[in-house]
Amino acid sequence: MDRLTSFGNDPFDKPPCRGCSSYLVEPYIKCAECGPSPFLLCLQCFTRGYEYKKHQSDHKFEIMTSDFPILEPSWTAQEEMALLEAVMDCGFGNWQDVAYQMRTKTKEECENHYMKNFINNPLFSSTLLSLRQMEEARTADSAIPFKPTDDPPRPSFDSQLSRDMAGYMPARADFMEEFDNYAEWDLKDIDFVDDDSDILHALKVAVVDIYHSRLKERQRRKKIIRDHGLINLRKFQILERRYPKEVQDLYDAMRRFARVLGPIEHDKFIENHALEFELQREIRRLQEYRKEGIRTFCGAKVYERVKRAREDERSKRNMLCEVLQYLQDDRACQQWLHKQAAIDAGITPVITTITTSGRRSAPPLNLTGLPGTEKLNEREKELCQVVRLVPGAYLEYKQALLNECRRQGGLRLAQARSLIKIDVNKTRKIYDFLIKEGYINKA
Repeated sequence: MDRLTSFGNDPFDKPPCRGCSSYLVEPYIKCAECGPSPFLLCLQCFTRGYEYKKHQSDHKFEIMTSDFPILEPSWTAQEEMALLEAVMDCGFGNWQDVAYQMRTKTKEECENHYMKNFINNPLFSSTLLSLRQMEEARTADSAIPFKPTDDPPRPSFDSQLSRDMAGYMPARADFMEEFDNYAEWDLKDIDFVDDDSDILHALKVAVVDIYHSRLKERQRRKKIIRDHGLINLRKFQILERRYPKEVQDLYDAMRRFARVLGPIEHDKFIENHALEFELQREIRRLQEYRKEGIRTFCGAKVYERVKRAREDERSKRNMLCEVLQYLQDDRACQQWLHKQAAIDAGITPVITTITTSGRRSAPPLNLTGLPGTEKLNEREKELCQVVRLVPGAYLEYKQALLNECRRQGGLRLAQARSLIKIDVNKTRKIYDFLIKEGYINKA
């Protein structure tokens, strides 16, 4: 019986005849009982009754040919396949090259047949419409990274935005570097031949299966990126900032689970947690109102207004205490007045200590984040701030002075200055501090 062949027009694409090893030309014979690999014979070997191993001449057979019409009487199935392959190779609309590749039809015949049967055919159009409606119904609840009217960002090569988008190329809907980018290298030298042993054949099949698993992983990662709208990173970050700080931290922590949930489910999960955060905050407010004896919304408004006024009064009282504290010291008062003047002028105040002689001393050293700060007590921290000495250097100088004091049974200021090659005033302050705290004693 007639069957549509799965091979192309090129005779070298067809497997050879099992009898004479010549390339098959339609029509040819396929044994219906031998398998699983097809047992194919040309007409000459079939008429001679060729037999090989399990194949017998009385087996049932199929006639493999594509020389029969499908859509129009003047177009055979083989020509239909050749037309589709030519349009795929040359591109839609390039009918001159399509006709040249087919060789059996003219440019006008190819264009008219393709437009009539594959573009304007009501059967195919209704089928495509139903498929499109099914696809839209299936993806109605899925996230769309870009609206149809949006143009995805097209950054220049090697720009910061291109790196943020992981090398995504919107025009091709693909990435510059795929996941496991060199997976194809394992297949470049593999060739399946009939002489392969069972072990070698199984090994090659295993390599192909591994490659297929890598392709599936690529598609899975791309689907996650596209479904969750992660391509436009800046737009995604703007959407994140609409949440409060606590929900943003939760968003960062739960982002790794987005690959388990769908885009809609993951967004609903985050939205529910944001709603939970808002509810907890409102519950704490209501508990505070109940604790203060408030029973009505009008009373809550009065309470909030009085609370803000009380907080403003407390901040003013703290400022007054700060002013009174500065007034007890002339130099501190001048420093505070300079700071307030800078604030009123819109300038960032520089904290400096103004002496009576008019010279400005450096501000205290900020020890926040400096290595070794956790090893100091409060008095040592104060010393390092005043002397403007980093904690690591202070601990080193302190250990050197302690070792010298133990070795000699005491230590003089001149000896300390010979050991520590820094400013003599800083050395004296360190020396006096260690004497006062009892770490060392005078010689």
